[in-house]
Amino acid sequence: MMMQLDMNSPEFKAELEKTRKFTDKVCESQGWVYSANEDVNEGVILGLARHKALYGKRFCPCFMVEEDPAKPGKFKSTDDRICPCKPAIEKEIPENGICHCQIFCTPEYKENQLKEIEAKEKAKAELENVEKSEAVQ
Repeated sequence: MMMQLDMNSPEFKAELEKTRKFTDKVCESQGWVYSANEDVNEGVILGLARHKALYGKRFCPCFMVEEDPAKPGKFKSTDDRICPCKPAIEKEIPENGICHCQIFCTPEYKENQLKEIEAKEKAKAELENVEKSEAVQ
């Protein structure tokens, strides 16, 4: 059964603020930065806060959380992914530059993300200019 949570409650809003501070500290302590996709970052932070409020731990929101059969009343997630998770620290970020949830990355990865975004925006603007000039003719 899916547990319910009032995301407008003062309790959840307080947990959300604690989670924002937590993710800031993760970046600082690991030498990481947030990815360039702010919508994904916001979604992951909301998911982390939700899991903390519901299950008592900041399980990665990208993985299922279920009751731990070995410990009634306790919960676990796939690969026990509690943020910042071991796979992100040991494998994903060192090898790929970004974690599975797409929130934490290396400064170099973010720099490349921003360059890609800039190039896409420039290409889109150029295409729009071509279309406008063709429409005028």
